[in-house]
Amino acid sequence: MDWIERFEGLANLEPRVRERLVAQSQIVHLTPGTLLFGPGKRPENLLMLLEGTVRVQQTTEGGREIVLYRVHAGESCVMTTACLLAYEDYAAEGVAETDVEAVAIPRRVFDDLVAKSQSFRTFVFSAYSRRITDLFHVIEEIAFQKVDIRLAQKILQLSLGAGELKATHAQLAAELGTAREVISRQLQEFQRRGWVETGRGLVRLTDREALDALAHSG
Repeated sequence: MDWIERFEGLANLEPRVRERLVAQSQIVHLTPGTLLFGPGKRPENLLMLLEGTVRVQQTTEGGREIVLYRVHAGESCVMTTACLLAYEDYAAEGVAETDVEAVAIPRRVFDDLVAKSQSFRTFVFSAYSRRITDLFHVIEEIAFQKVDIRLAQKILQLSLGAGELKATHAQLAAELGTAREVISRQLQEFQRRGWVETGRGLVRLTDREALDALAHSG
C-alpha cells in the first residue's frame, strides 16, 4: 500500500526514500481505548495516522487529566517526534479514541532518514513546528481565556454539528484542563440560561446560536 500521498509534504520525497518508507514501515490497526504510549516508555515507532483519532493527555500529580491535543488522519504525533529526536521517554499518554489505522515507521528508519534525506527532514520539522504552535495555543487558552467561552467552544467542537454531546463533566474538565466542579457550575449556568440540558454523561444543545455567540466573544 502506497500511503505516501495521504500526508502533505511527503509527495516531494525522493523515489528511493518513498520506496524505503513503504517497504520498511508497517500498517497497524488499533481499537478504541488502546494505549499507544505512556509516561516512562520510549518510542519505538513514529505513528502517522491514516484513519481515526488519537487523544494525547497528561495526568497531574493531583490526578487531574488534561487533554493536550488530538492527532487526526494525515497527521503525526508531535510528542512522539520530540521523544524520537531527543532520545527521551514519553511524559504523557496517547489513547485511541476511535478505530485507528496508522503507519508505523521504525525508529531506525526514522533516524536514518532524518540524517540523510533533506526532504524527509523538512517534512518532520514542518509538522513538528505546526503542532508546537497548536500546543502554545492550548497553553494560551488555559492561561488567559474565560472558562465559559472555552466550554462553549469545546461543546460545539465535540458535538460535530449534532444536537447532543456524549461526555461527562469529568471528561469536559480534562478537555479544558480544569476541575470537574468548575465545569459542573458552568453547565448549570448554561442550563439556567436555556442553552443546554444535561443528563448522565450527556449534554443536549438547546440553543446552539447562543453558545456560538459566546464561543466567538473571546
